[in-house]
Amino acid sequence: MDADALYADVIDKYSRHINPHLAKLMAFAGFGVEMRGEGCYIYDHEGRQFLDCLGGYGTFSVGHRHPKVIEAVQNQLGQITLSGKAFFSKNAADLAEKLADITPAGIEFSFFCNSGTEAVEAALKFSKGATGRVKIVSTTESFHGKTMGSLSTMGRAKYRKGFEPLLPGVEFVPFGDAEAAANMVDDATACMIVEPIQGEGGVIVPPDGYLRALRQACDKHGAFLIFDEVQTGLGRTGKMFGCDHEGVSPDIMTMAKALGGGVMPLGAVSGTATIWEAIYSENPLSHTSTFGGNPLACAAGLAGIQVIEEEGLVERSAELGVLLKSGLQSVADKHSKWIKEVRGRGLMVGFEFAEDEVGELVVAQLLKHGVCVAYALNNPRVLRFEPPLIISAEQIEYAVEAVDKALVETDDLLAMLV
Repeated sequence: MDADALYADVIDKYSRHINPHLAKLMAFAGFGVEMRGEGCYIYDHEGRQFLDCLGGYGTFSVGHRHPKVIEAVQNQLGQITLSGKAFFSKNAADLAEKLADITPAGIEFSFFCNSGTEAVEAALKFSKGATGRVKIVSTTESFHGKTMGSLSTMGRAKYRKGFEPLLPGVEFVPFGDAEAAANMVDDATACMIVEPIQGEGGVIVPPDGYLRALRQACDKHGAFLIFDEVQTGLGRTGKMFGCDHEGVSPDIMTMAKALGGGVMPLGAVSGTATIWEAIYSENPLSHTSTFGGNPLACAAGLAGIQVIEEEGLVERSAELGVLLKSGLQSVADKHSKWIKEVRGRGLMVGFEFAEDEVGELVVAQLLKHGVCVAYALNNPRVLRFEPPLIISAEQIEYAVEAVDKALVETDDLLAMLV
């Protein structure tokens, strides 16, 4: 099947069997059919190469198909793949120990699942079960997943609409407003869930001291503090975890995306001994998963963390994040009529436009220059740059130049339409 026929066949099947509206959107933007990934690049059905500055929304922190992660998974394929759950799993035990070693103080136990939204579901369930309380505090413009419980804490009404009533007792406060959070958290609160940096909200970095203030508010009322580190975790922000910038430990932490080494789906909810005792002491089977923590996924997770540590990717994220942010700022200064702000930490950078729909046009133009990005789901004015942490300075320079060219072309295009 030639490239054109393959593309038409895939779009036809998406339209008839997956999501016709998504098919139209992706085709309009110029996205082809992904056929291969290697390092920092994606290759489509026509053999075109794209520098992946989206990185699977933070999934490909060690790049596509990192050799050490692939080797670990291939070795595991020759032993045992999925678990029957009747026996102990060495890989799960090793990964849980490793997470206890690298997570903030007090986080000692982990439950493994398959995605970020599953991890959030477990975190909410554990909070309610351990406290006996109902109230949950979340933040506006937050993103915690799209299954029913996690969707209930989604800070964007657009995604909750049509699926209500959802989980009762959820209240929202503005992200970054410590005073509003302190006023909302009370003796009826089971937990507050927050991203150390909002990803889908548009890469929003909170004020210094915000996470410490949330810790104090939760401690005052005996509520649990949940840090959703699904996007910010494992080196993305220039620290191992986003909360490490303030040195604050949560009671519960959720992880996914990068946790699977860019090869396997893997999520985790990690927490304190107090919470695990409350949840599992009377019933060791109170929360389980058939596929969660399977040997293949845990092998990938262990290898991925090993790569992050051995290749110094946390430090690399901090160093190259400065280069990416400063480069994009220079482009923003050049195109000031279109760009409102550049912000972020490490290799998690938001590029905010001053007007709606301009960013969508720039995404399409960037694809023509071989660079893949996307806008934030809760703030389409913001393009997110979350490339693999293995990206080079030269690749960042190429991406920045492509953004400049894409803006010039978008400017010309909009001028023609006026």
